Amino acid sequence: MSEQARIGVAGLAVMGENLVMNMASKGFPVAVFNRTTSKTDAFLAGRAQGLPIQGSHQLEDFVASLQRPRRVMMMIRAGEVIDHFIDRLLELLEPGDIIIDGGNSNFQDTRRRLTRVEEHGLHYIGTGVSGGEEGALKGPSIMPGGSRDAWPHVEPVFMAIAARAGADEPCCGWLGPDGAGHFVKMVHNGIEYGDMQLICESYQIMKVLLGLDSEQIQPIFSAWNEGDLSSYLIEITADIFGYKDDDGNALVEAILDTAGQKGTGKWTVNAALDQGIPLSLISESVFARCLSALKDLRLQAAARLSGPSGPFSGDVEAMVESLGRALYGAKIISYTQGFSLLREASQEYGWNLDLGLIARLWRGGCIIRSAFLDHIAAAYLEQPDLENLLFGDYFTATINGAQGDLRRVVSTAAEGGIAIPCLASALAYFDGLRSGRLPANLLQAQRDYFGAHTYERIDQPRGTFFHTDWTGSGGDTTSNPYNT
Repeated sequence: MSEQARIGVAGLAVMGENLVMNMASKGFPVAVFNRTTSKTDAFLAGRAQGLPIQGSHQLEDFVASLQRPRRVMMMIRAGEVIDHFIDRLLELLEPGDIIIDGGNSNFQDTRRRLTRVEEHGLHYIGTGVSGGEEGALKGPSIMPGGSRDAWPHVEPVFMAIAARAGADEPCCGWLGPDGAGHFVKMVHNGIEYGDMQLICESYQIMKVLLGLDSEQIQPIFSAWNEGDLSSYLIEITADIFGYKDDDGNALVEAILDTAGQKGTGKWTVNAALDQGIPLSLISESVFARCLSALKDLRLQAAARLSGPSGPFSGDVEAMVESLGRALYGAKIISYTQGFSLLREASQEYGWNLDLGLIARLWRGGCIIRSAFLDHIAAAYLEQPDLENLLFGDYFTATINGAQGDLRRVVSTAAEGGIAIPCLASALAYFDGLRSGRLPANLLQAQRDYFGAHTYERIDQPRGTFFHTDWTGSGGDTTSNPYNT
């Protein structure tokens, strides 16, 4: 009889299969289950051969092959299928056993599922796993949260398979109760959307406005990867521009310009709206993907709508240098917004998130890993209650220094007719945040005029509300001064 497995993984798609290989390579016996049994058989006969991996065709046998407390990690598609799989597991598992969701589930679903699983005497962990195929195999960033009592039973496995950063520190750590892990992973993905769109806008400026081709753009990204912008996404972007198609031209130029998305970016934006956090840059990155998908409409518009034309007349090399600094400044704004959302949600849900820990977890293995995250970790180590990332000394100095380049790039792109929604929104956030007085006084006057929504006065204490009968015929009745 085979040795009982330390952990079981259900779902042998790309991420599940590679996580199993990672666990086995670290010496953990693993049990596997897949709804399509031929996938299990092919895996056992192929990559898993000779490793401490055993498979089952029946879920009952899979559960029976696990050490107690049983640890079942689901690596299956988010949605109702997870609820159905949990239903089956609840019939087979016993109090004290642990169910882990390692997919990209909505954090609200995780909160609901945890309550249900714990009512049956079991534990539930919702864990974000980032790094793609390579990360899953060689070391991902792992973001667990949920039933705290389950963590000691899972920690040795997760810590062993996680990526390493800094002084060989595992990119894994317990984040908090109920949906904390999946929320952090969701925000990670939202930041990823922003990073990718900022890079794409920089490419569009270089290609369309500055007239550079892929062979000229590739070394620029390579150089950027040696400095402040050093990151996985910049690194792979340089590789992409160097990859040739069968005709000898850059493959990237043969790819249709319509982007896909799986929903985590939209979830991040929705969460920001719920929390009242101005997540403008990441929101624009989501809408940019939506606009890109409207290819036929854009082709019609291109034939009807006019814009600026003519070559760039300035110093190309100087503009590329400004673009690099502007990109870094916009990246700071994006992460500022993302960490503001984490901070607000932590307070709302009572998670007590360690923002410095989150930055450290993202330094290795995940898609947004970068040298830049060391600065974020250091800022929160120095000031754990930092209200806004831009208030950290490093970020204050850096964004103040980069704002001139950001303005130059945004204005030049606008004059050249280049769409740069994320770069432009970064500048708008910066200018809005540093404005001691915004035109919302007029907005409140408008709301009070048409809806008697009331307003506060600058010469009266906060929380005291007033209404004006602007037309002389509106009366004294007012709407309650609530915010959603």
